[in-house]
Amino acid sequence: MPSLDLLATFLEIYRAGSLSAAAQRLGVTQPAVTGQLVRLEEQIGEQLFVRSRRGVAPTPRAAALAARVSLHLDGLRDVLGSTDTEPALRGTVRIGGAAEAMTLRVLPALAPLTGRGLYLHATLGLAQDLLAELAEGRLDLVVSAVRPTHRALLAAPLVDEEFVLVGPPASLHTVDAERLRTAPADALAALPLVAYAEELPIVRRYWRSEFGHRPANPVALVVADLRAVLAAVEAGAGVSVLPRYIAEPALAAGRIVELHHPEVPPLNTLYLATRRGTPANPALTVVRDRLIEAAAEWGGL
Repeated sequence: MPSLDLLATFLEIYRAGSLSAAAQRLGVTQPAVTGQLVRLEEQIGEQLFVRSRRGVAPTPRAAALAARVSLHLDGLRDVLGSTDTEPALRGTVRIGGAAEAMTLRVLPALAPLTGRGLYLHATLGLAQDLLAELAEGRLDLVVSAVRPTHRALLAAPLVDEEFVLVGPPASLHTVDAERLRTAPADALAALPLVAYAEELPIVRRYWRSEFGHRPANPVALVVADLRAVLAAVEAGAGVSVLPRYIAEPALAAGRIVELHHPEVPPLNTLYLATRRGTPANPALTVVRDRLIEAAAEWGGL
């Protein structure tokens, strides 16, 4: 059975999103953190993180392990009075965001705050719907993929997400390599699309940014979850555009391939949105500050 030290190091890596950030939090060297991660992976018999230039991305096994051990490890830290000398938090913060970013980044970053007494209530959904709930007072904070325009709302940039055009490895054998390099939209025009919504919001934006027009491709599958879009692409249903942080583990493992390599990657900014004139809420301030700190550690999505 893995030791508590190994599990504690694993949890810091999971929450920080990089080995160097975890080492800084733990007050040890990065090689020490790497060595503990290797030992834990050997004991479990499975890879827990996929390394990239942006840090590390958790595998499904890592996400499941973090869900199982985080509450217990945080509880032990609290009982033993280890390094956690931060004051207790009181109150509720109602936060909204897209299911993918909330699951893979936002909630893991905020989870330690629950050990200090904070109650989080998370709502998953589309940006415009969540911003409307925020303006009406049903939410306290929204991580939004669109910049709010409502006069009652304030917004601050949080982090940029990078988009990549991906497909199953077999798709490379169905297009002409030279045309893919010189006229990618034409080369890919016959390949079916896997989309997040009927309006092709992410795919359409990528095509217009990089190719100057809407995609003419047939649409094979629509599903309102980017993780499901990734699964469908891996299974060979078609090609799609995904945030890099969602696609990175599958790209690193060779389950999908990047079909287009723009000189400047298309980006979309995620915003932290709150209501104007909201009474002072110490818990909300802590949540907002923690997300800003975490986004600096992510470096991008």
